[in-house]
Amino acid sequence: MNLEKNIGYYFITDNELSLMGNEADVRLACELGVKVIQYRNKNANTKELYNEAHKLRQICKNYDNVMFLINDRVDIAIAVDADGVHLGQDDMPYPVARKLLGKKKIIGLSTHNIKEAKLAEFSNVDYIGVGAIYNTTTKKDVTDAQGVELIKNIKKSVNIPIVAIGGINMDNFEDVISAGADALCSISDIIAYKDMKDRIKKINNGFNTLILE
Repeated sequence: MNLEKNIGYYFITDNELSLMGNEADVRLACELGVKVIQYRNKNANTKELYNEAHKLRQICKNYDNVMFLINDRVDIAIAVDADGVHLGQDDMPYPVARKLLGKKKIIGLSTHNIKEAKLAEFSNVDYIGVGAIYNTTTKKDVTDAQGVELIKNIKKSVNIPIVAIGGINMDNFEDVISAGADALCSISDIIAYKDMKDRIKKINNGFNTLILE
């Protein structure tokens, strides 16, 4: 499975913020045509991670062209036969993860500047996360917000898909799309609201409209 550009809304789970629970959230996201689901849970033990990841993996299998990724944990990704992982700069080194997962799995890497983005592309990473774009409280270890200029500058420097993250909400997501992001993550401004369905639709409609301008 390949990660194409113009991905649209990129869904990341959050147990603490979710109103409906991860399973219901993921099922709804799949029904809305979301192309990438990333399971992220920083507070569970390994057994809990495996059990929940396995359930979410089975949900995603019921939908065509939905990519299921695991945040950080290569071992969990292997155990549930996920489509790949998303790694941070302090996680398992990309070459090691690639060796363990094989050539056919997707590996994304968080980057925070042009140097990291270029190195990721040189290493044959499948896509990069770029941020933080705006200030965010969802992640405690996030870098300082750098604005959409970060997207524009990295877009000029690499030719792999860019997934923007960090403080993106319903008031600023169009600026993120216009800056050149192939996908965007908005966690707290989506799954913590009862109208999550409408918010995801609005973002995906924004991609369909703005990338054609």
